[in-house]
Amino acid sequence: MSTKAWFPSRDKPLILSASKTQVDSMTPPATTDRRRFLGSLATASGVLSSPALLAAEGTASTGFLEAARDLPINTDADVIVCGAGPAGVTAAITAARAGAKVRLFEVHGSLGGVWTSSLLGYLLDFDKPGFNVELVRRLREREAINGGGMNGLSYQPEEMKLLLEELCAAAGVKVQLHTRVAAAYREGRSLRTIVTESKSGRQAWRAPVFIDTTGDGDLGAQAGCEFEIGRDNDCPCQPMTMYALLVVKDVSQIAGFIHEVGDNGRHVGPPAFRDELKRAGVTPSYGSACLFPIQRNLVLLMANHEYGINATNAAQVTEATMRARGEIHQLVRGLRKLGGPWDGLQVAATPEQIGIRDGRRIRGRYLMTSDDLVQGAVQEDAVVRVTFPVDIHALTAEDNKKAAYHNAGVKMKPYDIPLRALIARDVDGLLMAGRCISGDFISHASYRVTGNAVAMGEAAGAAAAVAVKNKTAPHDVPWSEVRPVIERAREVG
Repeated sequence: MSTKAWFPSRDKPLILSASKTQVDSMTPPATTDRRRFLGSLATASGVLSSPALLAAEGTASTGFLEAARDLPINTDADVIVCGAGPAGVTAAITAARAGAKVRLFEVHGSLGGVWTSSLLGYLLDFDKPGFNVELVRRLREREAINGGGMNGLSYQPEEMKLLLEELCAAAGVKVQLHTRVAAAYREGRSLRTIVTESKSGRQAWRAPVFIDTTGDGDLGAQAGCEFEIGRDNDCPCQPMTMYALLVVKDVSQIAGFIHEVGDNGRHVGPPAFRDELKRAGVTPSYGSACLFPIQRNLVLLMANHEYGINATNAAQVTEATMRARGEIHQLVRGLRKLGGPWDGLQVAATPEQIGIRDGRRIRGRYLMTSDDLVQGAVQEDAVVRVTFPVDIHALTAEDNKKAAYHNAGVKMKPYDIPLRALIARDVDGLLMAGRCISGDFISHASYRVTGNAVAMGEAAGAAAAVAVKNKTAPHDVPWSEVRPVIERAREVG
């Protein structure tokens, strides 16, 4: 089902629902925090969150005024999930299994996000009920996972891609790849419509409930939510890392250099591997470089850090990506020259997306802080109990020489993340899951790993399905109605 709506295009001038006087009055002085301004730019009649900035901040001499076009609006979904990483695929599958009609958008060419497009290859803080258990069980059935138990497991990324596609199809999730959310539109406080960009052009989509699982909080920012990024609401952010799949001649010959699977700690492999890199005359940018077993003679290399990169700056991310890929090939060439067990070492694949630890954190109805970790907070509306420590990778190359990572002196106790941290504060009808939920820099450094992202996705999907059934916004759904849906979803695992 679709209707017509009027959106920015090349053909017609942009008209805002606010008058020019209203727009001028909303223009902030140069010293105003721009992120707070973004959160305030809306009217009851529905100012456009993204295009409005052109009129509010640009002029004929400094900006480009995009024209307008009519776009058909697709209204066939109850829940729209933006971003198909660990949190996104879980949210979509959970909501669909609970009876909602779900659309799932992903910017890359496969489902899985950091698991697949970034070749993460390692599952941390995964000992949670529900989809985590189901995923590990199904990967074991395919002989595509290494390690016993539920934590610190390595897996085959290609099998992960296929499995997630099959699970989405079985649940009835409508998936669209190669599609990026480009704009968000509100009616008063309520998020009503998004516009996506793809090879199909600009497309408009309307639904009662949206879930931001983009990792970097793209949807929440476009909808006008306040957010934070980095340590001091600006970079330095945690460094990015590019992983790589390598093929070795005989994995048994490098057994002493490979990281053991099955623990829930940080990525620190045997010192013997770092000694080999030193012997090869190459120094990785990550001080705790290591290898993980994937499948037979396929191994995963983690040896790269890209410092001070803002994940919302495409130029910076591009430079970091190209620099990281160059470093990986340099390290592999150095090891290959050693001969012996490294003879014939090859790069099988580098990822299409560099691994990002630190993006926007959208402000929710509860803000996770370091105090929650220190106190081991217990929440009535808990969606996951986090057991992973604070894991802050060195913020600069100089810091890396001293320690590749640290915990900022925070000794955490297992703690709960409440559903309220997954519900946007500034916009109604919007949930978040994964690393873009509401939290400070320290707490984020603990809960950001994918085992927790899956559990958050499960909760967001359940809350979205209940909100649709009740014909209300997620923040008005009683926890007593969400909890049984989460519990039923976790019985599947």
